[in-house]
Amino acid sequence: MQLIELFVLAIPIACISWTITHEEVFREPREYCINKSKSCSTIFKRKFFYLFTCEYCFSHYVTLLMLFITDYQLLFIGWKGYFIAGFSLVWIANLYMSLFGLIRIDIKKEGMEAKIEEKKLEQEKFLNKEL
Repeated sequence: MQLIELFVLAIPIACISWTITHEEVFREPREYCINKSKSCSTIFKRKFFYLFTCEYCFSHYVTLLMLFITDYQLLFIGWKGYFIAGFSLVWIANLYMSLFGLIRIDIKKEGMEAKIEEKKLEQEKFLNKEL
C-alpha cells in the first residue's frame, strides 16, 4: 500500500513543480526569478530565486509541503519515515517530469513535422495550379 501511495503522491508533486517552473501561466514570475537568480548581490538570494526556476529543486519544497499535508511516511515511523518518503517522492516525481518532458518534445516534433508536410503539400498544389 505504501508503494501505491508513493507513486500516487508523486503525481501532484510533479504537476505542481512542472507547472510553476515551465508553463506559460507562471512565465512572468519565473522570468523575474531567473533575472534575480543571476543578478542578486548575495549567493543566498541568488540560490533562493533559482529554486523557483528548477523543477528538481522546486520539487523538494513541494514534497515538504505534501509530507506536511498528508503525514506520509515510508518504511519507518517518525523522522526516518519522513526522510525516506521525502527523497523517494522527489525521485519518483522527477521521473514523471522527465517522462512528461520527453513526451512533450515528441509531440512538438510530430506537430512540426505535420506543419512541414502541410507546407509541402500546399506548395505542390500551388505549383500544379500554375502548370
